Amino acid sequence: MKILTDADLDKREFMAIAIDAVSESFRLKSQGDFVAPPRHIVPFTDKGSLVFTIGGSTSNEPVAGFRVYDTFHGERHQQLVAVWRTETAELIGIVIGERLGAVRTGAIGGVAIRHMSNPDASRVGVLGSGQQARTQLEAAATVRKLEHVRVFSRSDESRRKFALEMSERLHVAVEPVASAQIAVEDADIVLCATNSNVPVIEAAWLKPGAHINTVGPKTTAAHEIGLDVVARAGTIATDSLEQMNAYDKPFFLAGSPVGGLVCDLAQIACGDISGRRTREEITLFCSVGLAGTEVLVAAKIIAAAQ
Repeated sequence: MKILTDADLDKREFMAIAIDAVSESFRLKSQGDFVAPPRHIVPFTDKGSLVFTIGGSTSNEPVAGFRVYDTFHGERHQQLVAVWRTETAELIGIVIGERLGAVRTGAIGGVAIRHMSNPDASRVGVLGSGQQARTQLEAAATVRKLEHVRVFSRSDESRRKFALEMSERLHVAVEPVASAQIAVEDADIVLCATNSNVPVIEAAWLKPGAHINTVGPKTTAAHEIGLDVVARAGTIATDSLEQMNAYDKPFFLAGSPVGGLVCDLAQIACGDISGRRTREEITLFCSVGLAGTEVLVAAKIIAAAQ
């Protein structure tokens, strides 16, 4: 049995492996061979909760497992993912830490970029400078040949650190800028990975043909993407319609004219529907986290690590 931690997962090549694993998850989902029930939340009075996601495949080297993470008060949070090989009942590995979840979410965003952005998209605007912003950008660089990146976050120090680290990691020019508008203007791909409860971009800033990934808050009470951006989007997708509808607080598009038009990224990734209709169309991907994908990602990374 293999035990991996965050330090073991900090390898550039693991993002491509994760994107392949997520793509396989979507293919299995479209065939009805993927197990991914909505997440299960166990509250502990006013202390927080343990959140469980369970999933796996029922064909093609079947694996099963779970992820558990906490929402307890405090700064030290750890996640755990355990993976079994169902044919032999063998516990093949455990992944401990926070990075796997960020890599998995980045990989899902990478699949969205691969199928929804224009093939020659090369300029990226990033809102946010945390771990999710890093893995979203890493995934974008895995599926598109990037030429220039602009990043904005509220902390000047944080965005400068982000620019320096990601320039070195990806070998792409990453420029810290003084406003969200500067970051977004002229961007072919916009990555929103903030904790903001209010919209961080305006629809008027978006160039025709831009693709947006949003991984931050997406409830009616708090959302980093505004309805003006949604109104400009021709195609809107999410990675799990089931999870979107199972939010403990209403999804930010609930009750809106486009709420029922959100399509499943699995259908796009498998070619059942198009990710964009024209080069000029603005497209939007709303990440909610397809449960079970972290199990397949962990299985592939554990195999690669061995």
